[in-house]
Amino acid sequence: MNRSETIRHVLLDIEGTTCPIHFVSEVLFPYASQQLLPFLTEHQSEAVVEKLLKEVQETLANDPSPEAIALHSTTARATEQESLPLQTLCSYLAWLIKTDRKVTALKELQGMIWEEGYQRGELIAPLFADVPKALAEWHGKGIGLSVYSSGSVHAQKLLYAHSEFGNLSNLFSQWFDTRTGPKNIASSYECIAKSLQTNPQEILFISDAVAELEAARSAKMAVLFSKRANNPQQDPKGFPTVENYGTLSL
Repeated sequence: MNRSETIRHVLLDIEGTTCPIHFVSEVLFPYASQQLLPFLTEHQSEAVVEKLLKEVQETLANDPSPEAIALHSTTARATEQESLPLQTLCSYLAWLIKTDRKVTALKELQGMIWEEGYQRGELIAPLFADVPKALAEWHGKGIGLSVYSSGSVHAQKLLYAHSEFGNLSNLFSQWFDTRTGPKNIASSYECIAKSLQTNPQEILFISDAVAELEAARSAKMAVLFSKRANNPQQDPKGFPTVENYGTLSL
């Protein structure tokens, strides 16, 4: 990678970029779905979980999809102030997971469920083989490292803290999720650049999603398309690509 601009910070997506997609779709998502009811049954009275469940109920009430309307209609007598049955909320959450909806409250709850799984040793995050060495080298050179993923910050930290290569979470300085803003709009990346106190031109964003690269480029960041084996998106649409971080010269 040859650039006239100096890269001071690398901003990384996770799924399909540093971690194989199958871990999220075939391991994390099914695990969260299976553990929803037992986890929420045990923790529903806790303040943080109670707040998130209220957010889920509000999302369900305003969701125009036929699936959401059908679920909500089964408890139509409940007022906005009343809590829906836990089974109804679990059914909705499971449907959100199945359809990979980017609902912040869901992402937070998933992170809590996954934390228990990591702590029990039931979950260990795989990373592409070139990633750990590159992260360590960039960090050693004084290049800042941050994460921007649709998964919650909590989930991001868990993944890197429980990777098959050990705990890599201390290599990252900042973490960003959808509370910063949608990943396909330029203002989210402008906000990140301000948070990092770094000129956008000095930030390299790597992702497997073209829409995200377009948004980051509009915010004047340098971008690279992550072309990894088994990623569903293989066409970079004209963006420069990277297949192995060992080939990058930063």
